[in-house]
Amino acid sequence: MKIEVTDVQNEDDDAFVVSQLRAYNAAFAVKDFKLLRVFARDADGTIIGGLLADTYWQYLEVHVVWVSEAHRNAGHASRLLNSAESEARQRGCKHAFLDTFSFQALGFYQKLGYSEFGRLDEFSGKHERHYLHKRLDDRHQ
Repeated sequence: MKIEVTDVQNEDDDAFVVSQLRAYNAAFAVKDFKLLRVFARDADGTIIGGLLADTYWQYLEVHVVWVSEAHRNAGHASRLLNSAESEARQRGCKHAFLDTFSFQALGFYQKLGYSEFGRLDEFSGKHERHYLHKRLDDRHQ
């Protein structure tokens, strides 16, 4: 066996590893992985905000939420997240989870009903990474 360490992405190698893990997972859970993308656009179609997420196994996993600085504090991020949660519910999701750094949007997510379930310290020596969860069904957190 030879161990290879690299900082160069090989899409074929990445796809192979992911496909093997998904094949293993298929024995334990249904295959219902779907991309979920939500965009806010201005009048000329330019993206001023976006949310990148996935749904699977009754969970919404939010990877990225971004709104351009010129359009922040106008409710766009809330509308993006609410739209993603609504679509996730239609897909049968009962939970949502995401993470954010201490210099990003912890308070924003908490105001929208997300609760912290984990935290890691010392990113770049001084920042925390917060892991958050929210129930999407009618049960209390």
